Amino acid sequence: MPSRGFFGSLFDLSFTSLVTTKVIKFIYVLTLIMLTLFSLAIVFVAFRTSTGLGVVVLIIVAPLWWLFSAIYARVSLEFIIALFRVMETNVELVALKRQQMGLTPSSHAGAVSDFGAQPRPAQQPSYQVGDVVNGHRFDGTQWVPLDDA
Repeated sequence: MPSRGFFGSLFDLSFTSLVTTKVIKFIYVLTLIMLTLFSLAIVFVAFRTSTGLGVVVLIIVAPLWWLFSAIYARVSLEFIIALFRVMETNVELVALKRQQMGLTPSSHAGAVSDFGAQPRPAQQPSYQVGDVVNGHRFDGTQWVPLDDA
């Protein structure tokens, strides 16, 4: 996948460069700041209601709520990043498989990466008699599995 800067990815209308992986750290820090401010607001409201409730919220409720919320936010963001890494690995595996099969990397790339563009026709590779691809040998008319012996 092409590597672009933040603004290059943000305004990439073909969606070949993704912005989520570039802003995920900022989103996490912003989430932690918002959780902290909300926890402080809960403590403030509890102290305005009564001193006893304020102490309980300050020592028990607010820290536990903040901790569980931070864990939930972190796990959610890690799940999103894991999906992006799986997608990137899948793109690399498909490119490697196409290379192993003798297909040119650009013969199918247009159909996937150019959002809204007309797909380019795939070029059929020309195989020679005796070529071996994926454990099969081409005999001129068909692919014959190779013997494992």
